Amino acid sequence: MDDTTSPPRLTRLTFHGPLSEDRAARMIRRLSAHATPTAPMSVLDIGCGWGEFMLRLLETTPGATGVGIDLNEEDLARGRANAEARGLGERVRFVQESAVDTAQGPADLVLCFGASHALSDARPPEHTTAALHALRRLVTPRGRVVLGEGIWQRQPIPGELSAMWLDASPSEFHDLAGLVDLAIAAGFRPAWIETASNDEWEDFESAYQSDVEEWLAAYPDHPLAKETLNRVDRHRNMWLRGYRGVMGLAYLTLVPVS
Repeated sequence: MDDTTSPPRLTRLTFHGPLSEDRAARMIRRLSAHATPTAPMSVLDIGCGWGEFMLRLLETTPGATGVGIDLNEEDLARGRANAEARGLGERVRFVQESAVDTAQGPADLVLCFGASHALSDARPPEHTTAALHALRRLVTPRGRVVLGEGIWQRQPIPGELSAMWLDASPSEFHDLAGLVDLAIAAGFRPAWIETASNDEWEDFESAYQSDVEEWLAAYPDHPLAKETLNRVDRHRNMWLRGYRGVMGLAYLTLVPVS
């Protein structure tokens, strides 16, 4: 098989989640303001993927160093290559390991974008509480945590749930207020509360599969075409008939209580 025509993977995504360039830049400005020349920032990125947000933060924050952990070696290799290309290779490490009971940290800034499930073996929704307590342990006393966590924008109806992933449940996520309450109970104060917009979701979902959709159009008879088509059609159906406009993503900037 010619590897050059194999299905591409996530090549159109900048961030692995519904995060716009504008929102990312605003968040980075706020976060980098807490670093000083005498106290360079340490960053820990949980479930980092290729760590684009972390790399941009390091570019903006002189002296800052970072560690990204993830289980996907392909994504980690992409992160390492991007770091080297941007002159950040000596300031960041990408480590293949589980985040459960990780020995990394504590760090001045802990990033956890859509990766709370990586911090606990508990099932939803209990994993969110467990993840928040793990994040509290991983952040320095005057540091910050940025949590990107799924929420219900409204309660899903049965037809929407049946179009989502296997065993999707109304109790799987909290609403925004409930998530903030959990963060406070875990020992944080919410310094900033924001949610991904519909435009950010549509940009993310389209870019998530755009490269594969174009590949399917170009190689309809490829040996991997059928299974690839089934996969992308299933995901699109989950989005358009299931969680579009129902599931949201909250971005919480959290400050640990002393």
